[in-house]
Amino acid sequence: MSPDLASGRGEAVLRPVRLPWQALALALLALAAAALAGLVLGPAALPPGDVLRELLGALPFVNIESTLDARQTAILWELRAPRVVLGGLVGATLATAGAAYQGVFRNPLADPYLLGVAAGAGLGATIALVADAAPGLVAPAAFCGAVLAVVLATSLARTAGSSRTPATLILAGVAVAAFLTAVQTFLQQQRSDSIREVYSWILGRLSTVGWSEVWQVMPYVVVTWLAITVGRRLLDVLAVGDHEAATLGIRPGGVRVVMVVAATLGTAAVVAVSGLIGFVGFVVPHTVRLLVGSSYRVIVPLSLVLGAAFLILADLAARTVVAPGELPIGVVTAFIGAPFFALVLWAGRGGEL
Repeated sequence: MSPDLASGRGEAVLRPVRLPWQALALALLALAAAALAGLVLGPAALPPGDVLRELLGALPFVNIESTLDARQTAILWELRAPRVVLGGLVGATLATAGAAYQGVFRNPLADPYLLGVAAGAGLGATIALVADAAPGLVAPAAFCGAVLAVVLATSLARTAGSSRTPATLILAGVAVAAFLTAVQTFLQQQRSDSIREVYSWILGRLSTVGWSEVWQVMPYVVVTWLAITVGRRLLDVLAVGDHEAATLGIRPGGVRVVMVVAATLGTAAVVAVSGLIGFVGFVVPHTVRLLVGSSYRVIVPLSLVLGAAFLILADLAARTVVAPGELPIGVVTAFIGAPFFALVLWAGRGGEL
């Protein structure tokens, strides 16, 4: 839907908008190309034709003999494929959550870390790292920290008497993020020997050990995708304003809470295994908005697909640009996102798009 107000009457009029199949087809093609590049390219390059034969042979009822040797097969299925899939899940979730946050707060510059998710996850991971906890406990600690941050932000907003208004939630999130960041900095200073490990996590990475991380985040991201995709038309309704949405039979506060919870759940889950990868939730939905319009019926599904492709390509750059070394993936996304953000501000259109 594309929201408009009927002139002279103050009534909300919503024009239905359909997802252009051409745009969706191009997005899916971009995702397929990104995934294939992620599987083929790397320190040990694999033949594209042989990789395609291997992938097709893995499909049910398709009998194609593999032409990869045992070493190449191990690289493909035990190293490359889990990382590409995880990158797709993380990118799709951050971009979808970013679209939801932008719709909820009626601000195209919002991102999934707005309510302190990043600060909470960083604090949780820092606590686990400085306490020399088992490596497997870092992700759960980051997840708990992210959820705690949002709970604190919403509770603080509620004490102000208006927990469901965008401005109050944003201010509460800023306050909570500042406090949690201060606690994290204090802990790092107390255990300076752990600073390198903490910053390695904060800058983001998609290192995987088999498929365990994929299965770990899968339930959360599926719930997030379904909730935001099913409710995306309500984001269009929120765009006309709370009063006008209420006249259409929509409860803006309830919609806002559901969307924030869904977006936060997915964001907390993916940053727990990937670290703090910035700008994905801002750049992808904003780019989609520039290309296809402002209706969330279009923005949400395209952001999901293109977010996955974007992060797969960013991870590919992270592990090939300085090979055999590896850049933090957060550095790669910042190289893209920061100039994009600056360009939006320079153009003077940040409040309009």
